[in-house]
Amino acid sequence: MADIGPLKEAFAEGRDIHAMTASQVFGVPIEGMDPMIRRKAKAINFGIIYGISAFGLARQLGISRGEAGVYIDAYFARYPGIRAYMDRTKEQARRQGWVTTLFGRRCWVKGINEKVPAVRNFAERAAINAPIQGGAADIIKRAMIRVPDALRRAGLSARMLLQVHDELLFEVPAAEAEETRALMKTLMESVAQLDVPLVVDTGLGHSWDEAH
Repeated sequence: MADIGPLKEAFAEGRDIHAMTASQVFGVPIEGMDPMIRRKAKAINFGIIYGISAFGLARQLGISRGEAGVYIDAYFARYPGIRAYMDRTKEQARRQGWVTTLFGRRCWVKGINEKVPAVRNFAERAAINAPIQGGAADIIKRAMIRVPDALRRAGLSARMLLQVHDELLFEVPAAEAEETRALMKTLMESVAQLDVPLVVDTGLGHSWDEAH
């Protein structure tokens, strides 16, 4: 969504995005990286797009607010395009009252022009996140509507039971498990053409927990 070259390259090459961010933001080599440094980068990667503050990051990592602020500033210095995406998306929401996913679906943002700072700030975070989470929702639904025909054409009797965020749960005859797994992986990875690969993991088990 933010069109950040180094991040897109990392996903395309299957690299550890959190370790790479840690390396670039904190200036440490990936090889032999302290797991705590990677954890900090992971918290920043996920937190930034939700509008995390220095206070929130400090509380999450158990560090000082000043240190957390330095990490956030370093992240934006390394990836200024993410700040530009966030500012661009907030401005779009203020101007028209909605933002769009990659597939053109409108996500209305209530309270984006409120005078009360707490309400407005919440709406701004929602505006930034909606195209990302909304795009993910679009992708999983594009997969779901293709599942019945794909199973029918393949002569498979699996049943799709449940969707949980970016996951689909199936009930499958044991004899068809591997064929169904391969078919669904191919289907789900091909429902959208993005600048980064869609990578689907699969699991088998006698229960949902076991399949994880």
